[in-house]
Amino acid sequence: MDYSKIKLIISDMDGTLLNSRHEVSSRFFKAFQQLKQNNIQFAVASGRQYYSLRERMEPVKEEMIYIAENGAIVIQDGEEQHLVPMKMELVEQLIKEVRELGNKYLILCGRKQAYIENDAPEFMEPFLNHYEKYLLVDDLLAVKDDVILKVTICDLQGAEENSLPHVEHFKKELQVKLSGEIWIDFNDLEAQKGNALKALQKKLGITKEETMAFGDYLNDLELFEHAAIGFAVENAHAEVKQAAEYTTSSNDNFGVEVILEDLLKKKVTAQL
Repeated sequence: MDYSKIKLIISDMDGTLLNSRHEVSSRFFKAFQQLKQNNIQFAVASGRQYYSLRERMEPVKEEMIYIAENGAIVIQDGEEQHLVPMKMELVEQLIKEVRELGNKYLILCGRKQAYIENDAPEFMEPFLNHYEKYLLVDDLLAVKDDVILKVTICDLQGAEENSLPHVEHFKKELQVKLSGEIWIDFNDLEAQKGNALKALQKKLGITKEETMAFGDYLNDLELFEHAAIGFAVENAHAEVKQAAEYTTSSNDNFGVEVILEDLLKKKVTAQL
């Protein structure tokens, strides 16, 4: 495979770069420094909040490019480069309708922090794996002093079967994406990882032909549309495997790292 044109690599986090224990491997951090030495930039693109991404990237947190909240915000060098908030009337409508479904947990994802109104232990365990900065409030409808970037449903019974059929009608006005087995994310129609990647490419002066992407779930599909080389990890959703040009090993078997190391090896060989 020809990696010679690649100048930007972008990867999803959960299920892709993170293993099943929500960890980033030491192999990645070593490869990251070598990519930097070869003038190849790396970005993470996730449904996670920015603060959670920074925490996971601790050794290189100041050097990483972050696409957070499914593309609603892009941050590089601590500077906000791209922001696509939700319309508050749609946020309020969504909260009211999901409450009527029952047995679902809602998260408002703001620019400042996330907001929840239920801290049941069975919800907090998966929630705290994805959110670093949050506030427990009495009523999500009363949150008025933040810009809302995303609303998320956590359905512990399975989001695709139990929640998605009841909220698909929002697709006319919002991005509605399965982002994991128990998660459904809602964003503004213009807020998605592909649009955020386009904005980043424009800022960096990097083209689709110079971009490589990795993903595992349905909110990653747009990344492949703006990357010349796209990899689905082995554990990816069937639709993602179908959309990606290539497949690598699973997130628990260093699927991203294997490809990065191959790219770096070929770079070194080409320089000899």
